[in-house]
Amino acid sequence: MHYSTFLSALLPTAVLAWEAPQYGGFTRIFQDNFVGGGGTLPNGNNWNYVTGDLGVNAELQIYTSSTRNMQLSGGETLQLVPWRDGSALRGWTSGRVESKYVFTPGEGRLTRVEAVLRFGGSPTTNKRGIWPAWWMLGQAIRQGTPWPECGEIDILETVNGILTGHGTIHCDVYPGGACNEGNGIGSTIGIPDQGWHTWRVEIDRRPGNWADQSIAWFMDGREFHRVYGWRVNNPTVWWRLAQSPLFFILNVAVGGNWPGYPDGNTHDGYGSMMEVGYVAHYST
Repeated sequence: MHYSTFLSALLPTAVLAWEAPQYGGFTRIFQDNFVGGGGTLPNGNNWNYVTGDLGVNAELQIYTSSTRNMQLSGGETLQLVPWRDGSALRGWTSGRVESKYVFTPGEGRLTRVEAVLRFGGSPTTNKRGIWPAWWMLGQAIRQGTPWPECGEIDILETVNGILTGHGTIHCDVYPGGACNEGNGIGSTIGIPDQGWHTWRVEIDRRPGNWADQSIAWFMDGREFHRVYGWRVNNPTVWWRLAQSPLFFILNVAVGGNWPGYPDGNTHDGYGSMMEVGYVAHYST
């Protein structure tokens, strides 16, 4: 590997400024396009910086609010970066932010949420145990409702550097229940490369009958998964998923029950980061 290529895989990269697009028929209600100086934290008015050991999924990382793990690039992007750290409890630190912004999909409306993001430039074969995600939880979890009853919509997850995007809902009870926990109801799509792609979920509350309402997933405008209310087959569970307040989460986990664990070939740092150009919420 040429030295310049090696550096580009490891160092933060600034890009041209992102602006969440305007779409015909939709009003853009919220966006964060991560304006700010390089090496600073994302806007604290928009995001909670999650820290510590969350004790979930047998993951390794300790989340920190250090700009080593979460930072604005200076090119109007957010970088969430996992690092090996011998002083951390299980040898890794990483970044996770959760939005202070909360929204409820509008009755009789089509709600769209999307982000444009990419993955760090390390070879996919050097990402065993790396688990980036862009997702939402029901606000009820902040008020004491347990998971998965609170509802979860995973817009994009990938594991181990494999160029497959996973879109999933989790709901009801664990194990089993309406969403077959702990698997959830999901589908996948191949990702062309580790570069910039747009990941979207649309929650369609235009049908008056909840059973005909739906949640749909898209990569670059191509639909790859849709779940209707009738498939969940429980109006209370559907209400949690598609008719109740939600908030955004962006994070890079390390290890856990799903991906397994890093090995000696796993790259830390910017080569294994997730970088986000914008997050936006729209409604008809």
